[in-house]
Amino acid sequence: MNKLDAKTIYAQSSDIKSRTYLEYRKDMKKKAIAELEVLGWLKRKFKQIYQGKVRVYKSGGDRFLWFLRRGGISREADFIAEVNDINIEIEFQYAEKENLDFYDFKISKVSKKIKNKRKPIENKLFVYVNKPSKKFSIFSPQWIMENSKIGEVAAWRSPAYRVPKEKFEKILKDDKDLENICKIIDIKNYILNFQHSLLDDYKEQLSSSLQAVIDEEKIIKIIPKDLESFFKVCFILDNINKIPKNINMWLIYLLTFVNENIKLDDISKIIYSLDFLYMKTDLKSNELDEVKNKVGFLLEKILSFYKHKEGCFVSSLRESPLNETKRALFSINLLEDLIQDSIFYYNIKFPPIKKIYQSVPYISKTYNFIKSSGLF
Repeated sequence: MNKLDAKTIYAQSSDIKSRTYLEYRKDMKKKAIAELEVLGWLKRKFKQIYQGKVRVYKSGGDRFLWFLRRGGISREADFIAEVNDINIEIEFQYAEKENLDFYDFKISKVSKKIKNKRKPIENKLFVYVNKPSKKFSIFSPQWIMENSKIGEVAAWRSPAYRVPKEKFEKILKDDKDLENICKIIDIKNYILNFQHSLLDDYKEQLSSSLQAVIDEEKIIKIIPKDLESFFKVCFILDNINKIPKNINMWLIYLLTFVNENIKLDDISKIIYSLDFLYMKTDLKSNELDEVKNKVGFLLEKILSFYKHKEGCFVSSLRESPLNETKRALFSINLLEDLIQDSIFYYNIKFPPIKKIYQSVPYISKTYNFIKSSGLF
């Protein structure tokens, strides 16, 4: 698949068309947060279980970009364990809630149909983390088939292997290392939801402006050479699933709004618009250079506004630190996606993003700041 196909094919997917691309990526990112946080623990665990040469690494279509550009769910395993030159596929699942009646596993992940009979997939293991209890288990597809019944899962709208609670919880084991891992997963998911609410803020602002045209006879102004107007146009096009005809020209023009005195309000609008345009086109060499320079500058600029003692971001005394922090986290989230994408598709020399929100200096402190506001 060439670069352009990879970047535009998402528009053909019904899974993405029903939402904006950012909403789709947010959903995909929740599992990616957990997978990337658990990877180090998984490596240690497999080295304890197996003797000899052991290597564990992220696999699947989302191994580098965290989300599939085609939409849908990868059929590949989440991780691969190389144990003495034998490859073992690892499927990773985790429970968010306590007191589940059943633990469910997709049929296609567990078994293959051979001569009209289901057989467990060989050289595969399941790693399951129960986040509320901070327990885990590692087991085979064969164990699932022997301890489950096939039943309908309403959330998946499909049948699955369903292991009853009383059987599954007997194989769960304690692990003290999981406490910190589960905590950081919860923190990052909380921050993901918090920063994503900036889109709701933008929608509410635009809705109020549109209603005021009728209710108060006000005029909405879309002004040439104005960042606010440029952002509004990108936001509207994104939400009606349309792409500018002169998209590369738009992208380069957008980057002219970046300057030394820029604040977080403008940065978040630039980065939203940049993400909207960048993900839908194929860039030429000179355009890539411009994007690389501006992405690096914007990330450094955002981090310069971080208040280490308080754990928040502040670029303007006229804005609340909570709103400023939301804009900063939203921007960091998209910039990390852009960095990974540019490495993967264009081989741009950025340090890779190995964990989501790795650019936030003290993420636990930032989480505590947001929670202490009582407003989210």
